[in-house]
Amino acid sequence: MRIVAIACLTDNYAYLVVCEATRAAAVVDPSEAGPVIEAVQREGVTLEAIWNTHHHWDHTGGNEDLLSAYPELEVIAHASDKGRIPGQTTFVEDGDEVTLGKEVRARIIHNPGHTSGAISYHVGGDDAEGGAVFTGDTLFLAGCGRLFEGTPAQMHVSLARLAALPDQTRVYCGHEYTASNLRFAAAVEPGNEAVQARAREIARVREAGAPSVPGTMAQERATNPFLRAHLPEVASAARAAERVEDDAPVEVFGALRRWKDRF
Repeated sequence: MRIVAIACLTDNYAYLVVCEATRAAAVVDPSEAGPVIEAVQREGVTLEAIWNTHHHWDHTGGNEDLLSAYPELEVIAHASDKGRIPGQTTFVEDGDEVTLGKEVRARIIHNPGHTSGAISYHVGGDDAEGGAVFTGDTLFLAGCGRLFEGTPAQMHVSLARLAALPDQTRVYCGHEYTASNLRFAAAVEPGNEAVQARAREIARVREAGAPSVPGTMAQERATNPFLRAHLPEVASAARAAERVEDDAPVEVFGALRRWKDRF
């Protein structure tokens, strides 16, 4: 499997997922068609599917133009997004598997919170290799999406499911928000040396003109405050910034999300 990041709009990423045995490809979250078509032609692959993580326009805006260019495309999204995803042909549920070519299989993880039908695509096994996961706007590198259609409790569970993936799982998210997310992480945990080191590394990467994606799940557990709501130091910071009923991780998570919304 090969993954090609495609910059779209101002800060979005689409991803070309390629089965190297057959050169079949799927595109994750095409916000616009032009850059995707250019990547397909440059890479010499056959586009067979669109994998949408949720219904927002900046993840589905290229669907219709891609279908005009490639009318046989399969368009995959969660069953509950029926009528909200342009051109949707396949309606998946949690635990379903989608295939691409001979070698690529992705397990669907339903992640309500950012939207009610948000899903992630976990490609690869649950062994030490970890594979890759396409998280849309549920899990960002060092952050998470806003709660437009879900509750803090739903998002907390969704993120916990993703955080349980193997350490080396490569995380491909929907936006280039990593540097700003790490600034918030540093405000939550000013003594977290992993956050400081990662912020320096991301600054070097971005100055070189490269994307911050992918990260790894191990990095997320070490630096993403939304995956660290169970820690006393994170709870203490959340209490200082927002009203928190108690130190239950879901309460801390909700306070962190409110704090981030105004950060």
